[in-house]
Amino acid sequence: MAWLLPIGSSLECEGIPQPVRILRGLGGGGQGQVFEADLGGEAMAVKWYYPTAIQRDPGLRRRLEESIRATSPNDRFLWPIALLRPTAAAAQRIHSPEPGFGYLMRLRPASYVAANEHYAGRLEISLQAVLRCCFDLAEAFHALHSRGFCYKDISLGNLFLDPADGQALICDNDNVDVIGRNQGGVVGTWGFMAPEVGLGLARPDVQSDLFSLAVLIFRLLTRHDPLRGCRELTIPCLDLQAKRRLYAEEPLFIFDPLDPGNRPDSVEHPAPLITWPIYPPLLQELFVQTFGPGMRQPERRTLTGQWAQALAATLDRRSCCPHCGQENFPEPRQEKLCWSCGLAFAAAPRLVMASGSVALAAGNELHPHHFDPLRAESLRRPLGRVVAHPSRPGVLGLSNLDLSPWQATLSSGKGVVLAPGESCNLALVVRLTTPQGPVELQR
Repeated sequence: MAWLLPIGSSLECEGIPQPVRILRGLGGGGQGQVFEADLGGEAMAVKWYYPTAIQRDPGLRRRLEESIRATSPNDRFLWPIALLRPTAAAAQRIHSPEPGFGYLMRLRPASYVAANEHYAGRLEISLQAVLRCCFDLAEAFHALHSRGFCYKDISLGNLFLDPADGQALICDNDNVDVIGRNQGGVVGTWGFMAPEVGLGLARPDVQSDLFSLAVLIFRLLTRHDPLRGCRELTIPCLDLQAKRRLYAEEPLFIFDPLDPGNRPDSVEHPAPLITWPIYPPLLQELFVQTFGPGMRQPERRTLTGQWAQALAATLDRRSCCPHCGQENFPEPRQEKLCWSCGLAFAAAPRLVMASGSVALAAGNELHPHHFDPLRAESLRRPLGRVVAHPSRPGVLGLSNLDLSPWQATLSSGKGVVLAPGESCNLALVVRLTTPQGPVELQR
């Protein structure tokens, strides 16, 4: 690839007190190229635009300047930090007749992988991590919309995730615009675009973002497109006209409860037939809402807060099959047939708090919203985590991740102090007392 910026050289930019040293090229797309850079000893990333992209999108610089002034909605966005405009001298070293401009942003950590790798089945990742990634997305876009912005082009191509814990990073934030402005920039990606946008009846807004978010969450959870079922098998060529019909003119959810006319084909679409039944009805119903009534009535689409509630509740149900170890999400206090091995297993004991309960499975966590019904769901600061014994995996304990000590009451009636960072064997515990409230063990 021919790089726009001089690798190994420093660029002086207007308004930036130190030169930006360009270390290496990371990749390129339709708008421009991304580079790893150094600014005053801190590793950063630079996106630099092709002259043709700037010409096509006259509102680009204004949007960037507005985003930079507003600052990032939360830390899940690789948000523009500073606009980079080369000085006259630096412009001479840029490999383009029109030097243009770019922006500075955080460098994506090496542990983050393109979400397309998961969608293609090439990534080893737990269901818990995928659900946490989806929660991050709901929380991030809630923050974005609350700031008065819409994203306009939510898709798999704009998402990275850490396979270890599911944390998300959202890139390509240069298309973000003020809600209601409806000028310039992209309108979306087929397969994620809301039907009214695909038909040209509306410009991207919060409601179209909600549709695209539902598509993205569905694809992450099932590794399949929510609108590509048996109908697509009648299409000889998936050209633009066919995409318009499939995604905008005649869209039909593959699991629509009222119309089975687009069910997945057992040979061509095995993934959703396996993955859809894994998730509980409380989560499935949100997809049915958005891809049913919400398909033509944007105001009926699932909201970001509703996604956060359902995803957090699904994580709280997570149990591991004692026969094969696979993650399941059964109804509380009900026997479950494992979706993977088909064997039955009893409902897991639960930790019960004032505003929720959590199944006993290694990796499950207690959060502030479990103790307070007025707190919004958040996975950022766990107070406790279920842990497996290092040499006896079947023995579960609870680790105190809080800053204050807890009091554990044992079955013998004896009280034990559980200091921050310490764990207790839950087989011996009947109750815990924490600063947030009591935790009862329901067997």
